[in-house]
This record gives sequence, C-alpha cells and structure tokens, in this order.
Amino acid sequence: MATTGLPRNAKMPARRISGPRAELISDETDANSIPELRETAEGCRRCPLWRNATQTVFGEGPDNAKVIFVGEQPGDQEDLAGKPFVGPAGRVFDAILDDADVDRQKVYVTNAVKHFKFEPRGKRRIHSKPNAGEVQACRWWLDQEFDLIKPNLAVALGATAALSLLGKATPVMKMRGQVIEREDGLRVFITIHPSFILRIREAADKAAERERFLQDMKQVKRLMAA
Repeated sequence: MATTGLPRNAKMPARRISGPRAELISDETDANSIPELRETAEGCRRCPLWRNATQTVFGEGPDNAKVIFVGEQPGDQEDLAGKPFVGPAGRVFDAILDDADVDRQKVYVTNAVKHFKFEPRGKRRIHSKPNAGEVQACRWWLDQEFDLIKPNLAVALGATAALSLLGKATPVMKMRGQVIEREDGLRVFITIHPSFILRIREAADKAAERERFLQDMKQVKRLMAA
C-alpha cells in the first residue's frame, strides 16, 4: 500500500458565526454522537458557501459503520432535501451498491464539503467545484465524523474527496482501485464519483464504466470484511 504523512486531525482556526444558530465553531466540540454533530453543523460558517446554500447537508448512516464513503459536495437535490446522495448520482450509487451486495443502510455516506456550491443560470443552479480552501475549511467536520465513527476503510469518490482525505491532489484515474494507507492507519480506497458515469454520452461506454465502478464496489465489499 502507498502511504501519506498527512496527520489526520489537522486543526482549523475558530470562527465566529452569526444567524439564528449563532455559536462558536472551533477546534473543540461537545458532540458525542453523529446526531449531535449534525445539529452543530447546521450553524457552520467556516467558509462562505453557507450564504447561498439552502442548508448544511451532513453525513448519514450508522455511527458504527465499517466504511465511510466520501463524495465531493451536495448537489441541487441534496441541498433541498438536506440529505447526501439522493439526486441522480445518488440513485446510480445506490443501484450499484445493491448490485455489489453492499447494504447502504450499514455504511456512512458524506461529502468533503457540506454546502452546495453553484452558479445560477436562469432558474437552474449549476454545480461548481469546491476550491482547495473550501475543502480545507470543511475538513474539520470530516475529521469529527471519522473520530466518532472510527471506520476501518474510507472510499474517496473522486478527486475532491481524495484531496480532503489525503491532503494532496490525487490522479484518480491513475490511482483508481488502489488503497492508500494514511499515517494514522486509515485505509483510503480511490475511485470515481458516480456522477462521472452520468456524464458519459455513449451507451456502450456508459455501460462499461458502470461495470468498472461495480467492480470497484465489489472490491470495497471485500475490504470491508478484511
């Protein structure tokens, strides 16, 4: 396995926030469970993305999950629903997990960035990729999720997730299917984000990519049991 020297619990400076749930989001939290942490995150102002987003979209799943899947950020439907992976990419994700015999109810699913970043185009809101500063600011929340759940495996769904988990840019297509062990012992499996499948136009290419992602999820299933 490859290794990285990134310390897992890199700390962020405290910031004062304002609004109906004004509180101090600092390097410390009294949250002892995922529901408590989710409630605290509702008032997050660690980066400017909260200003235009409908709400914080926190992770979801059991607090004893063996694996955490990390995506990029919530999309339009996730932003409105307040739940991760419920849009088109989420439906592809669910279907392939089912085919791989991975029970979504037994895994934890979250995003590297908890607010929807977008550009308005008429009545539509078009996804805009989070920048490194936004990923870094939200890394604090991801660390808290990992500290509470203590999984033995993380799955980086795409480049933004890999950046958040490993602290550096990772060539996803080159590293896909590989497991990188962090300095803290956490295993990180690299693969694509399921939205990549949706962007493929040719039916044959789309089917081939779906099959490849299915094989990735079958490998995750095996790693979960290891």
